[in-house]
Amino acid sequence: MTLLDREELATDVLLAAERLLGCTVEADTPEGTVAVRLVEVEAYRGADDPASHSFRGRTARNGVMFGPAGHLYVYFIYGMYFCANISCLREGEAGAVLLRAGEVVSDLAVAHVRRSTARRSADLARGPARLATLLGLGREDNGVDLTDPGSPVRLLAASPVDPALVRSGPRVGVAAAHELPWRFWLDGSPAVSPYRPGRGASAGQLGSER
Repeated sequence: MTLLDREELATDVLLAAERLLGCTVEADTPEGTVAVRLVEVEAYRGADDPASHSFRGRTARNGVMFGPAGHLYVYFIYGMYFCANISCLREGEAGAVLLRAGEVVSDLAVAHVRRSTARRSADLARGPARLATLLGLGREDNGVDLTDPGSPVRLLAASPVDPALVRSGPRVGVAAAHELPWRFWLDGSPAVSPYRPGRGASAGQLGSER
């Protein structure tokens, strides 16, 4: 497969998020290569998005969000888990897309070794922390260029998905700007994670067809 071109991500976060659906993230792990097809993502912009890590400006932690596009932004959450994002927009503009869920498209036996607590294959990368764990992503991967063929983590291109399969809805677990329908997923995938509203969001908010 071909790596996704950086220029396809050097665009607004909402367009980049939809473009990432159906693409594959492939990582080299001690147990072997693991690859997941992205089925759920979440967009975060810069200074106009209070839910974004970059809302208050550039810091040592969020610097990758300011570009260039196509790099991994990895952060630690709840003192327990890592989550992975892909930077987008033009260099100097902050934006990233959170990788929320994927379907394993590599050797399932290897994937189950890496995520031995998963009862079903659909649960292997169902949720951002599980996805990052499966791919073995941690602090050392922050800033990795996913468009470099020599990278230990790579972003493989796919044809744009059928727009009729794309759904959108509020982002999961955020308190600020929770009404924005900036989460995108592929309808019918069992790997899509359940919606959990953040503080201040309505439990009745559901996804919609776009």
